[in-house]
Amino acid sequence: MVYQTDLLFDLQPSFKILGFVFSGTVCSYNFHWYLTPPNVGGPTEKVIWNIKNKQLHLILFFIGLSGSFIFSILLIHQWFWLGVTAFVTFLYSAPKIPYPLFTHLRKIAVGKTIFLAFSWTHVTALLPMVIEDPVLSDSQIWFVVNRFFFIYAICILFDYRDRESDKNDQIRSLITMLNEKGIDILFWGTIAVFFITLLLLIPLMDIGLIGALALPGLLLCFLYYPSKNNSSDYLYYFVLDGFMMLSAPLVVLFKFVR
Repeated sequence: MVYQTDLLFDLQPSFKILGFVFSGTVCSYNFHWYLTPPNVGGPTEKVIWNIKNKQLHLILFFIGLSGSFIFSILLIHQWFWLGVTAFVTFLYSAPKIPYPLFTHLRKIAVGKTIFLAFSWTHVTALLPMVIEDPVLSDSQIWFVVNRFFFIYAICILFDYRDRESDKNDQIRSLITMLNEKGIDILFWGTIAVFFITLLLLIPLMDIGLIGALALPGLLLCFLYYPSKNNSSDYLYYFVLDGFMMLSAPLVVLFKFVR
């Protein structure tokens, strides 16, 4: 996803950014699952495995944390952007920390999925651009907005699947607060903004690249209602998660064969 941003805007690929994103992903993912309580409602096979291997998650968390620290030092001149990323990512998992200061966030962290979507958008779309040039072009701004709403649309489905466990953990989110109709409106409104920003990119970007960015969104539309009735790990972690990176190989293919 970072490489996709590099290709779209002719940026110089950065090993430091790639290393930071990889290490940060390992760190935040394992931190989140290490804090997940064993009494998750309706656990899937993957969730059961994650809960049974908490020590492995702890080890991987420290490995990822170490890598994040090293690459942060290498990117220290971008301390502001890295700090924003770390803070927003932390807010997503903070309500799971079993201390009063953090458990209180469960009642007010209604935007936890927004934090997650923002952090993914930031590290994969915005960060590679601002490191090279902090002044963004119109196409770059619309691209960042487009990525955020696409990732958030996927996150809505994950939140919908996990809404019962969030309720059991007393974690409030937009999905736990809205009824079915409200969730549908939120999803389709998010998708509408995704496609509107793609239209705004048409005068600024090759139409083939627009198509590569649009395809995952179209597929997500077709899978929205089936996904609400299916909690399969393969559907969520292979198909839906895969949609986030699907446009990347399409962009690579378009760039190198045209």
